[in-house]
Amino acid sequence: MIWRAVCVVICLLAGQMANAGAVDKLHRYLDTTHTLRADFAQSVTARNGRSVQKSSGVMMFSRPGKFRWQIEQPYSQLVVGDGERVWLHDPDLRQVTVKKAGAALGGTPASLLSGEGTIERDFKLREAGERDGLEWLEAVPKTPEGGFEKVLLGFAGNELKAMELLDSLGQTTSLTFSQVERNPRLPPALFRFTPPANTDVIGD
Repeated sequence: MIWRAVCVVICLLAGQMANAGAVDKLHRYLDTTHTLRADFAQSVTARNGRSVQKSSGVMMFSRPGKFRWQIEQPYSQLVVGDGERVWLHDPDLRQVTVKKAGAALGGTPASLLSGEGTIERDFKLREAGERDGLEWLEAVPKTPEGGFEKVLLGFAGNELKAMELLDSLGQTTSLTFSQVERNPRLPPALFRFTPPANTDVIGD
């Protein structure tokens, strides 16, 4: 589940065109946002409507391809993307999982923003109308590697307020964002990771 959360974080948006459609806001965002920090609340709902997971924490990203996703509740986990690899640290298990960035992010919602001008190559975009007071954009991946059928992004005015991700198992991941800071200064060290001592490292 944590890999899904990591992919979602890169899709945080803050549009600039109040009267434009959601697709135009996404493109405008890609031209104007280089870093972002936000608090997040996430819930995962099974196909039958049962809530299976809730979490919250802080996310940051620096385009292209660098991000930091810190789950604080109900347990601690950290995901760091340094542009070449994605590191998942579970301190309770004393375990780090590492994957090459291309393998971890390709075909996922992360590639919405982690690349440079490749969004139309990887996703089919369309306006998805209004619901719950938000203006929605639908992004459908052109390849199935990421395990997601579609991503919905909900805008209120110029800000992204909600995201919904439907995966291949029928689960829906819903996120809400608060305390959003667009283009803050983020120290490069935030996007580097060194496995702690006495920790098992699994993967690439």
